Amino acid sequence: MSNRPSVPAPGRRTVLRGSLLVSAAVTVPVAVTAAPAFALSGRPSASWGVQVGDVTASSALVWVRSDRPARMVVETSATESFRRARTWHGPLIGARTDFTRTTPLYGLPAGEQVHYRVTLADPHDPRRTGKPVYGTFRTAPARRRDGVRFLWSGDIAGQGWGINPDIGGYRVYDEMRRLDPDFFLCSGDNIYADGVLEPSVTLPDGRVWRNITTVEKSKVAETLDEYRGNFRYNLLDDNLRAFNAQVPSVIQWDDHEVRNNWYPGQILDDVRYTEKNVDLLATRSMRAFREYFPVPTLQASPAERRMHRVVRHGPLLDLFVLDMRSFRNANSPGRQPDDTTGILGAEQLSWLKRELSRSRAVWKVIAADMPLGLVVPDGATDFEAVAQGDPGAPLGRELQIAELLRHIKHRGITGTVWLTADVHYTSAQHYAPERAAFKDFAPFWEFVSGPLAAGSFPANVLDGTFGPDRVFVRAPDRENVSPMEQPQFFGEVDIDGESGELTVRLRAQGGTVLFSKVLQPGRTGQ
Repeated sequence: MSNRPSVPAPGRRTVLRGSLLVSAAVTVPVAVTAAPAFALSGRPSASWGVQVGDVTASSALVWVRSDRPARMVVETSATESFRRARTWHGPLIGARTDFTRTTPLYGLPAGEQVHYRVTLADPHDPRRTGKPVYGTFRTAPARRRDGVRFLWSGDIAGQGWGINPDIGGYRVYDEMRRLDPDFFLCSGDNIYADGVLEPSVTLPDGRVWRNITTVEKSKVAETLDEYRGNFRYNLLDDNLRAFNAQVPSVIQWDDHEVRNNWYPGQILDDVRYTEKNVDLLATRSMRAFREYFPVPTLQASPAERRMHRVVRHGPLLDLFVLDMRSFRNANSPGRQPDDTTGILGAEQLSWLKRELSRSRAVWKVIAADMPLGLVVPDGATDFEAVAQGDPGAPLGRELQIAELLRHIKHRGITGTVWLTADVHYTSAQHYAPERAAFKDFAPFWEFVSGPLAAGSFPANVLDGTFGPDRVFVRAPDRENVSPMEQPQFFGEVDIDGESGELTVRLRAQGGTVLFSKVLQPGRTGQ
């Protein structure tokens, strides 16, 4: 295990103080999920909890949502008592951002536990404040020997499986919170904007699954307010809000934030949608995403906003967060012999090659929202991810990945590991040139984990272009197995501060470690 700061995990009193208690009733009243009232009486409330995103050794971004116009004030301290607290005067909160805002924190101490509280004040009378909401996080270490440990997964509220009060909601988040990681990487599909939630679903064994439902989850999302309601939905869960208050996040997106298997320029042939222009739907979703997640690169000016970024977490880890959705070409059979757009776009590929070359971290973890060698079909003839089922030389989107892998090898870049979710099962693939049609690359590992709160699916077939060997897999034998029937999956990465070893553990809800792999620093071909 990592040599992390000897700071005890914060007590539930800290992380739950001021949180919203969701009723066990299946239907959430419209008043809870609709836009906040503009009443001037009372005090602002932050009952949707707090979040922190993209924590580095000296910075973090704090998020909150109010129930009315307010001023955001953040206090930070080294202790729960908030003695010698530092005050950060945040922005005004209003309807333009659906009453959400963020406040950046700078100049934080490296490798330390930071306690914070967010208070919302009446913009016309700063003495009228709501009840503070508390949270905590650890900054990234400045010293290598402190080590790093984080979790990853994805796929939340998909395939008709939402917050079920009968099983305690998203209990997997409580399990992950108790592991007390340094941060959580969500590999996409944070919502299912195209996934309707019915009040109840009868399972094959006769049991009944019940969903908490809202107006926005009763149809596919098309308007900005409907996308906002999808992001709000998951925050109705007690476990997720408590998790957010203790574990900082690194968030990326994939298709279901907008619509299944979408790509830029797509015009929908789907009777559920009155708006057929996917680019317009994606614009609305991205605005809601930016409002509901603390992602620093999305808070920049419109011309500079981007999902892809590097999150530097001390000497041991650089996390390269990819956007395999916004710049891709159209889904197709993927047999074209020349493809400069691919799944990343030419500009993002150049950025990734440049940043990997510059990285001095021991480990370069590439957070991909889609797998590389797993065949993910889109209809009868097209493909959704990189692989297209032809085990021969690279074609289509594979050409761009081949260029990247060649660059990593020729530049002598060590310590690359790929993490992803998307396919709703967990597995470990080792890629090696001696098994591959394309051979100009150094061996590497790809680990898959998920879903967190969605249906589970059988394993996808492998494409032999880059020589994947499925060393481990755990998946059901039928489609859309509910979380009541199948444990949910998440992964753990533990980088030891003394040896530099990176250990990946594939976990199942309930505490079981299904698979473990130890990788050595500075080596290839493991």
